[in-house]
Amino acid sequence: MVPRMASARNREAARHRAPAPSERRELQRVRARRRRPDRHAGRVVLTAFLSAVLLLTLLLTAFGTWSSEPVASRPLASPDVLPGGQPLPQIVATVGALQVQLPVAQSAVTAIGYYRAGDGALSLDPIGRQGNAGVFGRLWHRLAGSNEGLVWYQLRGGGGPGTSGLAVGAAPGTDVYSPVTGIVVGITDFELSNRIYGARIDIRPQTAPSVVVSLTHLRADPALTVGSAVAKTTKVGVVVDLTAVERQALARFTQDAGNNVSLSVRPAAARTVR
Repeated sequence: MVPRMASARNREAARHRAPAPSERRELQRVRARRRRPDRHAGRVVLTAFLSAVLLLTLLLTAFGTWSSEPVASRPLASPDVLPGGQPLPQIVATVGALQVQLPVAQSAVTAIGYYRAGDGALSLDPIGRQGNAGVFGRLWHRLAGSNEGLVWYQLRGGGGPGTSGLAVGAAPGTDVYSPVTGIVVGITDFELSNRIYGARIDIRPQTAPSVVVSLTHLRADPALTVGSAVAKTTKVGVVVDLTAVERQALARFTQDAGNNVSLSVRPAAARTVR
């Protein structure tokens, strides 16, 4: 008969007995399975962190310190530039196959902006890059290699497509030339606050007779009449001063009051067949 004290010692020894090799391998596999999700989660967090650091580094390297304010470049012309002069041939926007040329001499341009010209106006495709684009828009332009020579700005307000109106900044009295080759089909008064400020000149382009290019914020040249043939070298008027009647949205990106010649393109009125 085994003494009670000896039985207790045998049971204690059995509990501390080393596990068999097969038991050890099974125990190691269980512990490894328990640690695997933790390692996977750690790798996901580390990868996300490194990706965020890489993206931030790329953005800061490409554009410098990020700011919520629009990035404005130096104006094309200084406030003391004398008006006048024919512009060199330069396409500023397109509408389908129609090419719209810069209507003001390059040396006199203070800034270029696009705005909503209202219902019926066609969307223009700007040439160049947007100067006040968001950080991701600037990144896209940098990667796509957009034209760095011409900078334009998106202006606020209005209705219709965001780039249906084009404002080319220039000082009052600056010569304005036809942006297209065509025929003048209309010269009417341009009214603001029940007062006349210059004229609206409508031109039907030779290469796109289904549309009409309209110019405003200018005083028509006295030699211009309805039916006149105009080329891209034809002077059609001069910029008028609108500071007394409205605040120019383009002034945010210029060193002056933001006066400009404005341009929009609309479908030509269909003729009635009798």
